[in-house]
Amino acid sequence: MEKKYQSLNQIQDALRSGQTNCKEVVSHYLEQIELHNEELNAFLEVYATEAMLMADALDQKLEAGQKMGRLFGMTIGIKDVICYKGHKVTAASRILENFESIYNATCVDRLLQEDAIILGRLNCDEFAMGSSSENSAFGPIRNADDPSKVPGGSSGGSAVAVQADMCLAALGSDTGGSVRQPASFCNVVGLKPSYGRISRHGLIAYASSFDIIGTLSNTIEDARILLDVMAGPDDFDSTTIQNKWNNTAKQVEAPKIAYFPAVMNHQGLDPEIKEKVEEFLGRQESKGAIVEPVDFPYLDYLVPTYYILTTAEASSNLARYDGAHYGHRSSQASSIEEMYRLSRTEAIGEEVRRRIMLGTFVLSAGHYDAYFTKAQKVRRLIADKTLEILSQYDFIVTPTTPTTAFPIDAGEYRDPISMYLADIYTVQANLAGVPAISLPLFQHSNGMPFGIQLLSGKFDEQKLLTYGQELMLD
Repeated sequence: MEKKYQSLNQIQDALRSGQTNCKEVVSHYLEQIELHNEELNAFLEVYATEAMLMADALDQKLEAGQKMGRLFGMTIGIKDVICYKGHKVTAASRILENFESIYNATCVDRLLQEDAIILGRLNCDEFAMGSSSENSAFGPIRNADDPSKVPGGSSGGSAVAVQADMCLAALGSDTGGSVRQPASFCNVVGLKPSYGRISRHGLIAYASSFDIIGTLSNTIEDARILLDVMAGPDDFDSTTIQNKWNNTAKQVEAPKIAYFPAVMNHQGLDPEIKEKVEEFLGRQESKGAIVEPVDFPYLDYLVPTYYILTTAEASSNLARYDGAHYGHRSSQASSIEEMYRLSRTEAIGEEVRRRIMLGTFVLSAGHYDAYFTKAQKVRRLIADKTLEILSQYDFIVTPTTPTTAFPIDAGEYRDPISMYLADIYTVQANLAGVPAISLPLFQHSNGMPFGIQLLSGKFDEQKLLTYGQELMLD
């Protein structure tokens, strides 16, 4: 799909030269939403009137010669797990249907301070749990390149909104690949920063030690400026890194690249994706990069460790949705216990219930040490080995996903275990807390795009972005 604007720089140049104005820019994206959203189901709610008022105010500022924020002219959608004061936030779940946020997420505050225009909230897997964006209570999201296919998950609406030119950029959340996997399926740039780089204040929690807000965009430059705006310490989130974000581009001469033969030879990897990634590594080597195979002995433990720990954290985090304080309350209940049980049964979807039950099981007295404690120890081994490799190499390169986008309601992916294995290459970055990016570099012979994933050292996003920029221009 040809897009009117590829980047914020392009829009701002047109605004400054008088070729267009913010109202025209916003009108373009609202028209695209009108054209495509009914079929694709990316936006759950569009703030059309509000966005036009914001655009008008920005036009007046620009005309008056006032100082503009760094994001003026950027239209952005936010995943329906990020709080925006005075607006609904439902986590794509009936349990929070019609719930309205009473405060802004820190990332939203920082976007608004820099004159971003928020167009609406974006559909996703319920409570960000899924790899296909089919688990939303408000219907599945469809891939703009082929509406019979999934867009990936859980930030599928965010990826599709950018893919279908319904906004310039979007915010998602990434717990185990929920930004990068849809970025790969939808041919956009998906950035997952280091854990602690962006405040999680105002992000509805799935698994608190994994969750991080990420970005989906057409270009690396837009990913960089969004990170620049949102990064930094926050008094509302003690897990944010306290040192200031350095936005200086970090050049990499003759990068050292590690790849895992166990990944490239994995039985679930599409042969064409394997071939293209191997060709990519060969090209980098011919240009002077040092490309070496590295043994990573924990590949088979990544997905089990991830799902034991994230479901345990989900079981704890989602206990608050009980019908007592806010959200859906069953009208059939005749006791407190019935209110809890019926409210949750009526309003929480199958996949979320499955993960809550798994998490409750692994945290139970009889199984805590066998599952949760052991998984924490394995997580430490995975993190230590990943950081050890990244202390010796600039990047780890893998495919982002083992396949291209699969059909909605695909039989072979209905088994939850098969669906969970779709995360095999993305969960490592979340287990280790390191930054990762999916770059839209490839097209499969089946007509669908797929990306390549790069991981770099903790808090080394600038190196990742600078090298990613070189690859995008290659």
